[in-house]
Amino acid sequence: MCTVTFIPVEDKVYITHNRDERKSRSCAIPPAVYTVNGYHLLYPKDSKAGGTWIAINEIGNVAVLLNGGFVKHTPLASYRKSRGLVLLDIVATDDMLQAWKCNDLFNIEPFTLILYNKATLWECRWDGSQKHILELNPGQIQMWSSATLYDHGVMTKRKKWFADWHEVHPCPSLHDIMQFQRNAGEGDACNDLCMNRDGIMLTVSITSMQLTHRAGIMHYLDLRKDSSYKKKLTFIKAPVESQ
Repeated sequence: MCTVTFIPVEDKVYITHNRDERKSRSCAIPPAVYTVNGYHLLYPKDSKAGGTWIAINEIGNVAVLLNGGFVKHTPLASYRKSRGLVLLDIVATDDMLQAWKCNDLFNIEPFTLILYNKATLWECRWDGSQKHILELNPGQIQMWSSATLYDHGVMTKRKKWFADWHEVHPCPSLHDIMQFQRNAGEGDACNDLCMNRDGIMLTVSITSMQLTHRAGIMHYLDLRKDSSYKKKLTFIKAPVESQ
């Protein structure tokens, strides 16, 4: 699943995620604050597996999930743990990058995690047998598309749409970003940012995390219900007691 953009704007950062899922999958639970391993986390919850695809912790670190590593893979019949639960294990820490390095991913389906960790930006990929880590420039826009749904040519084309849009919107507002995530493309329903493949696989939601030094505000648009939600998490410096 999914398309992710990273956009620094003056004193803010926007991380936005289009979630592509099967229509048959149950609707997610809108963003709320949960306590995981003693940390307050803000995230929308997958109602099937209990994990998530985007989360922020009370220290101000964000993790975002895309299915697949580098290329489309053939899924096994079962895996040890949901990738969305792995994300929660990693974001419920002081240092997500260290947690990624230490996390045992044996028998976990390939995936990509984008980590905004202590104001640094990391692309972390698990290909099913090996971890790969790449540091990126947090002062530049970035875009990713899921390797399970989009081939290299489509990914390149989408990055061109993004770059062209950013030239016109060098300091975009949240409204500008949500409009891009909802409308960008060439009229090809299979590969536009809001995709729909024969009503079977489609973009079901858009989640945008707006970050400042003091708080994260999560804006969540459920496209199937045509409903929007907004939830804020104020940052602190230390973990809280587990509950």
